Amino acid sequence: MMIPIVYLVLVSVSVLLTVQSSHVLYLMLYTWDRADAERKARAPETFIPPRLSFSVLLPARHEEDVIQSTIERVVRADYPAELLEVFVICSQDDDGTVKKAEEKIDQLAREGLHNVRVVVFDDGPINKPHGLNTALPQTANQVVTIFDAEDDIHPKIFRLVNTVMVKERVRVVQAGVQLMNYQSNWYSTLNVLEYFFWFKSRLHYHAHHGSIPLGGNTVFFSRELLLKLGGWDDRNLTEDADMGLRISAMGERVRVVYDDRYVTKEETPPTLGHFIRQRTRWSQGFMQTLKKGTWKKMPTRKQRWLAFYVLVFPRGQALLGLYLPLSLGMILILKVPVLIALCSYLPVLLLVAHFLVQMVGLYEFTDAHGLEASPKAVVRMAIAWFPFQMVLAYAALRAMRRQLAGRHDWEKTQHVGAHRGPTEEAESRVA
Repeated sequence: MMIPIVYLVLVSVSVLLTVQSSHVLYLMLYTWDRADAERKARAPETFIPPRLSFSVLLPARHEEDVIQSTIERVVRADYPAELLEVFVICSQDDDGTVKKAEEKIDQLAREGLHNVRVVVFDDGPINKPHGLNTALPQTANQVVTIFDAEDDIHPKIFRLVNTVMVKERVRVVQAGVQLMNYQSNWYSTLNVLEYFFWFKSRLHYHAHHGSIPLGGNTVFFSRELLLKLGGWDDRNLTEDADMGLRISAMGERVRVVYDDRYVTKEETPPTLGHFIRQRTRWSQGFMQTLKKGTWKKMPTRKQRWLAFYVLVFPRGQALLGLYLPLSLGMILILKVPVLIALCSYLPVLLLVAHFLVQMVGLYEFTDAHGLEASPKAVVRMAIAWFPFQMVLAYAALRAMRRQLAGRHDWEKTQHVGAHRGPTEEAESRVA
């Protein structure tokens, strides 16, 4: 009796993984598969004159190495200075970042630019959403946007969003974010491609169906809408995804723009430890948002199901991490009928399909940004494929453990400017 039960479990899990992997593959290829989706994703070819004013929020914690370059990029953007205001947000104990930001502000003031200031908060929790909520009441412009402390924004990003918001009459725009340093370490290529497919394809599917977990930066909100929502949930570790689902529950349309020319450039976490902590935070934030239940307020069953599917995904990753070693053991010690063996290999075929799509994505990504994907990079990606999945599963398990233990402290990701050239890095440290 025990053997048939094992067979049933093996077949059931194999079919479930096959269906789930097929759906993820469809989401990865959504904008390539549908001409209308690809067309809607693109940025306008021409921009209208500046009309909207922007308040830029730059939350930063221990970002001494990168904050000055980021302030410089935002202030020097191709948009009238009188229509931009910038808030660098720090906690009171972060003397280093505050000092670097104030040095940059003094330099800009000597050049006649007075639209940047530091907002310091001295209460808890010490995390990004609490900092955003502290700065929001001090903003005065029509549109509020968030950039992370290490972001390299495109100079025309404000012109792009000004055009989209005015012409299409939308109050929320999610623009593209792209990790760039795909050759920094063994996992960086796969991490870069996650962002590539998420922002270039998958988010467009979510926006189309009105159930979108927003990205953490380069997202633009009507200030009026943010005030109506009461700002961000400062206890949530993925306040961006939570905000997106709250906006979706209101029936608010979100315009997603991904154009390789205008993406905000970022870096992969510099060490495996930082990557695991970042991914743990994201997984736990999704668990928090699932438990919070905002997704249940969405008007249609499809929206609710899509939100649930996204939020429950980290738990699926954790279970996959437990299942993979078990399945390898069964392959080595368990003899099964041919039909069941063939069924158990279905997820493997989907993994191969995923890898081939990622490989093509690598060449498309590098071509779009004037980089070069060598055969060596593909081989390295193939070798890293299985370990990368196990790292994601471990981070999801770690998130479950933290959630059960009631730990919700913010584990910060270090930024070293690996997506910037050597000259830019040196300037950011010297300035």
